[in-house]
Amino acid sequence: MNVLLAVPLLVPLSGAAVTLLLRRNPRSQRITSTVTLAAAVVAAALLLRRTHDGTVVTTQAGAWEAPLGITLVADPVSALLLLVSSVVLLIVLLYAIGQDIGGLSRATPQVFHPVYLVLTAGVNLSFVSGDLFNLFVGFEVMLTASYALITQAPTRARVRASMVYTTVSLTSSILFLTGIALVYALTGTVNMADVAEKLGAAPPALRMVLALLFLVVFGIKAAIVPMHFWLPDSYPVALTRISAIFAALLTKVAVYAIIRTQTLLFARDDTSAVLMAVAVVTMVVGILGALVQSDINRIMSFALVSHIGFMVFGLALNTVAGLAGAVVYLVHHIVVQATLFLVNGLIRQYVGHTSLTDIRGLTAVSPALAVFFFLPALSLAGLPPMSGFVAKVALFEAGVATGGALAWAGVAAGVLTSLLTLIAVVRVWTRAFWGTPRPDMLEAREQLRTGSNRGGLRIMTATTGAMVAVGLAVALMAGPLTRVGLTAAEGLLDGDAYVAAVLGEGAR
Repeated sequence: MNVLLAVPLLVPLSGAAVTLLLRRNPRSQRITSTVTLAAAVVAAALLLRRTHDGTVVTTQAGAWEAPLGITLVADPVSALLLLVSSVVLLIVLLYAIGQDIGGLSRATPQVFHPVYLVLTAGVNLSFVSGDLFNLFVGFEVMLTASYALITQAPTRARVRASMVYTTVSLTSSILFLTGIALVYALTGTVNMADVAEKLGAAPPALRMVLALLFLVVFGIKAAIVPMHFWLPDSYPVALTRISAIFAALLTKVAVYAIIRTQTLLFARDDTSAVLMAVAVVTMVVGILGALVQSDINRIMSFALVSHIGFMVFGLALNTVAGLAGAVVYLVHHIVVQATLFLVNGLIRQYVGHTSLTDIRGLTAVSPALAVFFFLPALSLAGLPPMSGFVAKVALFEAGVATGGALAWAGVAAGVLTSLLTLIAVVRVWTRAFWGTPRPDMLEAREQLRTGSNRGGLRIMTATTGAMVAVGLAVALMAGPLTRVGLTAAEGLLDGDAYVAAVLGEGAR
């Protein structure tokens, strides 16, 4: 058994059990959670080191050989996303610890730590699962934990949002189970490598129906238009620590599932036209929604929906360059979204809300806060030399190289969305960060900096700065990241290495 593949799953679950037992000792809970996620980061880094050249690492739980047993798989794309997710989860955890130490959150730490680690296990299982049923389990673990997290410090708005979120997620889960049942009826297996081998014998029309069904299942979870309505009503009302991790990871896990299933299971079925139409509509509708909002959290939530379209665009191109661009965009967007929501949390500490109608002069209140917003906002808009520029250039070059009306439509929608995103973030910048701050904002700053919660505020500011630094590191490492993305894309489009690693040589 390859222990490295089990660590990202078993260590967070063990940590969750320990932190539950330590619920009367907050300090021990914080230490345990931090050590747990640090171990997950190390394991993910080692997995990426082993797979960055295209190697596929597998393990069979309980020594039951595939396709009978539970298969865990790591290839370049899953190992890369596992590492980035683990780093983001660790930094957001430290941000949350700062909030708790400073008494700046109404969350219940005794509950937060174990549930947060369970959520981590669900995210990690989704990335390394080698069969459809355990992918379903990973999503359900995330759903259960996220429902508990979104209702931390419950209010009427949060309970309402959680009901919408849970109802939509359960609908998606029912469709997911239906798809798994149909796949099993056709092939007699749920192991993805085995399904990829046997699904070819199914009628093409039936395969196309299944491909579209799985696109709807994960499209709901990824909030692609028109299945996005739940996200802007759910994420903004959650606590900052929760909305940051939701915005950064949960939709990206669904995008990863779309990429995995459409390239491995339905590679013979051309869904490019549908995916391209979905990508264009998602990009444009999402960013138009952002432009008419007056709350920073809602603006970022609609921008999140819009930029999911860029990743779907890369998949729709169905080329190595397009998929590589989608992988790089996934990494960039995970970090940028987490950073912007953490910044929104700091704004809420200084002002008490994130409504643009009543915020001005944040640069004078906290120059560091202005820098922390400015850099990821530039990256989100795709301006050089930030990571967003690198990712968008990779996607646009792939679209131009592919050619054809659909690809050009995707490129045009991407350019338009980038310009509208720039307008959206400039609007936030000019209205919230320029001008003279209200006297009560300056008083709140002094209270925060001199009061008993100043230590917690410093940790929150430092961890937000660390997330900004991770975003800059992604831009600086664009060359190596692109090479890993290209290797991952070749493996996704080929599929032979994945199938051979799971089922053994000679399977294809």
